[in-house]
Amino acid sequence: MPQNASHKLSHSTKRPLVFGLAGMTAIAAVLFAMSSTFSSAAEEAVVIPPPAIDETVSATTGKAVFAGGCFWGVQGVFQHVKGVKNAVSGYSGGAKDTAVYETVSGGNSGHAEAVEITYDPKIVTYGQLLQIYFSVAHNPTQLNYQGPDHGTQYRSEIFATNSEQKKIAESYIAQLDKAKVYGEPVVTKVSGMTAFYPAEDYHQDFLTLNPTYPYIVYNDMPKIENLKALFPAEFSADPVLVLKAKG
Repeated sequence: MPQNASHKLSHSTKRPLVFGLAGMTAIAAVLFAMSSTFSSAAEEAVVIPPPAIDETVSATTGKAVFAGGCFWGVQGVFQHVKGVKNAVSGYSGGAKDTAVYETVSGGNSGHAEAVEITYDPKIVTYGQLLQIYFSVAHNPTQLNYQGPDHGTQYRSEIFATNSEQKKIAESYIAQLDKAKVYGEPVVTKVSGMTAFYPAEDYHQDFLTLNPTYPYIVYNDMPKIENLKALFPAEFSADPVLVLKAKG
């Protein structure tokens, strides 16, 4: 996430809550009041068909890795999906020694901010996760940016953990493009998974722990509401939290 006033106001110091709760609440209230005028800040959800092909369910646990802009919002969305056992913010696409926020935020590490999702395919399939990813979690027509966040670290990319996932993802992108559901081509890249590196603890569960943080209010909370509205059967009111599991 770029180190600018519109986003990670103090991540370089690892102290993201610089305004105090009262100050953030006041700012959040102003942003809510402004939201009807500046509704484009949060990516709008798009109603899309499910994938024509999906995974063959044989295992009790699957892993999916998606990159789609700031990992705060992507993690927050999938933590509210039934069947998801864990959703961890982190980095994929670059080397181990560059998988730290201060380096990734520079945009030259090769990494994308990503989320590793551990799920039960008997409850939610890879195809269903993809549908949520393309519909609610981010805008797949934006190249190397999402909303206010610009840079290759915010690219739209699927890191397939096996050949079946790669086939499903590529087929789904072709399906969505053919149906012209967005009006613009999908720019999401599909790559083979090499490694995933969890982000620093202060990034984990950020949406849930900081619901009044201005960036979260304006850009990410609408995604949770869209998930609830468009995928009521898949929505879980109680998020699966990383830090709680670690504790």
